Amino acid sequence: MTPQTVLLVAGDPSGDLHGARLARALKRQAPSLRIAAVGGPLLKAAADEFIEDLASHGITGFWEPVRQVPRLVRAGRRIAEFMARRRPRAVVCIDYYGFNRRVLGLARRAGLPTYYFISPQVWASRPGRVGVLKRLVDHMMVIFPFEETIYRKAGVRATFVGHPLLDILPPPLPEREAADVGTIRIGLLPGSRSSEVHRHLPVLLAAFALIKKQYPQAKASVFAAPSLPDEAYGLVGKDIPLIRESDYSRRRTMTLVLTSSGTATLETALLGIPMVVLYKLSWPTYAIARALIRVPYISMANLLAGRRLVPEFVQRQATPASVSAAALDLLDDPRRLAALRKDLLELRGRLGGPGACERAALLVLGGEGTGEGRPHPSFSVAEGLSR
Repeated sequence: MTPQTVLLVAGDPSGDLHGARLARALKRQAPSLRIAAVGGPLLKAAADEFIEDLASHGITGFWEPVRQVPRLVRAGRRIAEFMARRRPRAVVCIDYYGFNRRVLGLARRAGLPTYYFISPQVWASRPGRVGVLKRLVDHMMVIFPFEETIYRKAGVRATFVGHPLLDILPPPLPEREAADVGTIRIGLLPGSRSSEVHRHLPVLLAAFALIKKQYPQAKASVFAAPSLPDEAYGLVGKDIPLIRESDYSRRRTMTLVLTSSGTATLETALLGIPMVVLYKLSWPTYAIARALIRVPYISMANLLAGRRLVPEFVQRQATPASVSAAALDLLDDPRRLAALRKDLLELRGRLGGPGACERAALLVLGGEGTGEGRPHPSFSVAEGLSR
């Protein structure tokens, strides 16, 4: 008898990371299950069969994907052929709405069960997409509690499974260690895509140079994305180390982080590290985004808090002068820095307990499996299924 297969489809580095963890959770629950995947290097390592690498190419935005149409068309064709030939027991899409909408359509026409793990941010722009997902998805497995409310109000079956970062991040530094001001450690996170690094890294390096004029003892570290080579960070001088890590051991020691918007802002918030956020887009993409975005903030820390906890700078505002001035305002006031750290750490409790991928795997498998890798007791699967 041929083992059953689950197809996972991710298109960016974050989806690749969480998709790989979901793949391993599925295998723990059902060891005979085969995993097929579209994603990046992490999903490739976790899967039994790899179809296409999309996550390593940084295809994002409104305008940029046009140049990648041949690659996306080829990937769609290979996925359609795989579905017809192998008939997977479930298709699980991970974020990355533009391409995954097509994947879901292919799965629906093939009569395959469809799941979405890590919802696209439909609440940030184009809420009409909720209606599209209602037609195409059997079950949304969402990672923010407010997303479950949005989908359920629209008549979409949805379960808040918790945030997968809580399984990856170490605990924050104890307050006494975090308050050590012997050395000011500045983390620079320009983004996970080459286009983001190209736009953000010069701004971050120049902002740090301005900070260092006032705090000569300050040390900076650039945190590199695992999918990008060292050459992408060619502007970084020899006096600033390029850090590659998967355990956040260095990042959790930072006094302050200057970061592009994205998953990095949530990671940094959950580590309790004060930050300044920026984001720059190509001008065609920015013009479209400005017309569509419906939320008041670009960082998840501020969105979760419902108020402006951390400074944000977008497009023309994202200059070395503005970023460094916001950073210096924090560094000059240790009490404000400590209060911000406390506010950020309070967000951690809003995202459920560890075990998001295990809970998602149980939903995909319909509660079947060996029982290995049980979810964290702070969030019961029965509770999640009955929400």
